[in-house]
Amino acid sequence: MTARPQAPEATGAVFDIGYQRYTGPREGRNRARFAVYKDGVRNALGIGRETRAKVLPGLFVGLLLVIAMGMVMAAGAAQRLIGPEGPSQLDLPSHSDYYGIASIIIFVFGAVVGPEMLCPDRRNGTINLYLVRPLTGSDYVIARWAAFVSVMSFVVWLPQIVLFVGLTMGSPDPFAYLRQHWVDLPRLLLSGAAMAAYTTTLSLLTASFTTRRAYASVFLVGLFVITTPFTTGLASEIGGSAGQWISMFNLSNIPVHVNDLIFGEISSVTSVAPARELSHPILIGWYFLWTVVPGAVLWLRYRRMTP
Repeated sequence: MTARPQAPEATGAVFDIGYQRYTGPREGRNRARFAVYKDGVRNALGIGRETRAKVLPGLFVGLLLVIAMGMVMAAGAAQRLIGPEGPSQLDLPSHSDYYGIASIIIFVFGAVVGPEMLCPDRRNGTINLYLVRPLTGSDYVIARWAAFVSVMSFVVWLPQIVLFVGLTMGSPDPFAYLRQHWVDLPRLLLSGAAMAAYTTTLSLLTASFTTRRAYASVFLVGLFVITTPFTTGLASEIGGSAGQWISMFNLSNIPVHVNDLIFGEISSVTSVAPARELSHPILIGWYFLWTVVPGAVLWLRYRRMTP
């Protein structure tokens, strides 16, 4: 009788790898909101990403700074050649004109960089990880909007502050210039915030309809570029009150009209726009219509989103 082969002796080892329950503070939704906000700011500025992602924001900021520095040098040259009143005598552009001059660059920046806030998360499925409780769709989109409006505010404010400092320091009497023009500082901040909110909202709303950044960017750039010559030509052809309302659909001029109201001056860009003749409440209401309504649509699109 043959003996049964004995089963191999079981061997094994138990390792204590130190898993423990988390006992620290639970920061909840506010911590999650801030994480999404911070990640959005980093994405927009290319922080922590490849060099190519940093070049594009730097290029736009550099172009805006070049415009501001050019205005400073022009004012300085006029003061040296003509005197302290040289810039005003030559009617050189100042703070009230800057946003009109630089508006196209600001809008293109928003159209190109803004989709970075939303499109990759939906295309890669990362949005499903964000929306695991306690973060909601509203938390996510509000944090992303706040992140990009912060970046846009930095982009539009920085050249204006450089311009303000340059004009002040370039004046023969900087303290006199500061006493006379200090009110320009809150004006440029308020006007820049209005432009940043407008650009951010339209950019993110467009990005919410596609997972491809290029599609959103091309559509929005085309919208800004096409509406300018189309509405200008049609408004001048028709004339009258109808022409004024047609001119209101020039999307590039909507926040610039608000800028004109804040500074109490007509910028060079809107000087040829028939819409400038409309009443102040209409111009302000039109701005809020194109900012608040798209913002509400954007929020509704994400409010009920679940993983």
